[in-house]
Amino acid sequence: MFIGHFAVGFAAKRFAPKVSLGTLFLGCQLADLVWPTLVLLGAERFRIEPGATAVTPLDFVSYPYSHSLLALVLWGALLAAGYAAVRRGTWRTSLVLIAVVVSHWVLDAVSHRPDMPLTIAGSTRVGLGLWNSIPATLVVEGLLFVIGLALYTRSTQDRDRTGRLALWTLVGFLISIYCANVFGPPPPNEGAVAWAAQALWLLVAWGYWMDHHRKPLLSLDR
Repeated sequence: MFIGHFAVGFAAKRFAPKVSLGTLFLGCQLADLVWPTLVLLGAERFRIEPGATAVTPLDFVSYPYSHSLLALVLWGALLAAGYAAVRRGTWRTSLVLIAVVVSHWVLDAVSHRPDMPLTIAGSTRVGLGLWNSIPATLVVEGLLFVIGLALYTRSTQDRDRTGRLALWTLVGFLISIYCANVFGPPPPNEGAVAWAAQALWLLVAWGYWMDHHRKPLLSLDR
């Protein structure tokens, strides 16, 4: 999953209008934002195995701290608590943020082969294997992205020309990166993957910047 995760971030703006899109992007991709740092520190491991699935050559050997269901519930609670402390968010906002973080596990469990851990120390792994089919992956993830984007555009309005251009430039950039990941060659080594994955932080920053140029049309978080 890639644009599927961002679809959740876009859609969540409908349910938490006062929360910046940057924060929602932070939540929906928190697992993948934490993961490369843990890989570089040696706490989590993966290897490049061409043919591991039809969509990705990455074999996720061990990533319980960033991608287990239990870890993401805890990460979600931490993000919600931090937001509540800084921004004084409501209970609704907290629930939305937790749900956005945990959604990463749900979508990965659908797309990955059985490598998604439930707990940090347990041996149980789950995965429905959507990534075994490129056409099915494109259809499912594409639909998610269209739905998430539609909810976002119906829940916000651009304040200026920058807000409009920033949104559609971001959409084009996300689709381009997605296509490159699906149809491009395998990465050269594990280190290159881990360092390149740190660029996700730039998309979080993009979300914060864009949010300054768009305004919510709803106010549910009261």
